[in-house]
Amino acid sequence: MTQITTQHLAQLMIGVARSQLAVVDSVENMKAGFKFTHVRPTLETASRIRSNHPETLADFPSRLLLQMLGRNPPDMERVAHELDALISGLSTIPPRDTPPPPRDTLIAGPGPAATDSLDMT
Repeated sequence: MTQITTQHLAQLMIGVARSQLAVVDSVENMKAGFKFTHVRPTLETASRIRSNHPETLADFPSRLLLQMLGRNPPDMERVAHELDALISGLSTIPPRDTPPPPRDTLIAGPGPAATDSLDMT
């Protein structure tokens, strides 16, 4: 029996996402607005994209279909990399523990003169 690699699994996941997208597109052709009014919010809920939970393999198919709905579908290498990370237990999202930049740098901009200037041209 052959061993299934993450490359094989990524190809399979992309194929399934493409077939799901074809179904969504066919319904979109019959009823305009269906994709972004009904499908996208439901997929965002299923993928737990807005929750603070770490990514899991169970969330990955919904996230992949969400990416397929966008203008630039994910490539096979990226999907394989994300699968490798999820299977190994690593998160593909950078940690949120990094402190935000100091407030002065957000307001001031490029130099100290920017805080004193009100010129908006």
